[in-house]
Amino acid sequence: MRAVVQRVSHARVSVADEKVGEIGRGLLVLLGVSGDDTFLHAERLARKVASLRVFEDGAGKMNLDLAAAGGDVLCVSQFTLYADLRRGNRPSFDGAAPGPVAEPLYEAFCDAIESAGIRCGRGRFGAEMAVELVNDGPVTLVIDTADLDQPRRA
Repeated sequence: MRAVVQRVSHARVSVADEKVGEIGRGLLVLLGVSGDDTFLHAERLARKVASLRVFEDGAGKMNLDLAAAGGDVLCVSQFTLYADLRRGNRPSFDGAAPGPVAEPLYEAFCDAIESAGIRCGRGRFGAEMAVELVNDGPVTLVIDTADLDQPRRA
């Protein structure tokens, strides 16, 4: 799984001018699922996102996680995060899981966020969506589950 995580002061997702998800302060997560991902990946990534200390404490340091900051998550599925651009200018999406595989893993990620006690707004899987956000900071992180097992470099 791959996630682009943005700290936001506000975010909303709409489908055909109908608002389907909205949060105030929190994290917008654009979530891509690969064909190799499992439910374990969804749970591990959700734990990582929930525990990211990217909100400022009283001293102005990024030291608070979502729960401590009182933030929410808005999760939007985004298969284009697995675009392969190595050949030509038209992206290949062969690395992205097909919908029937990806949707349950997307839902598992969102459910795991909620199990951590964090409200999780959702986009509509497979729909053409309009995402609006106010990136706060700006703070933008990219997390890939393949990297979570790698040792930290000195």
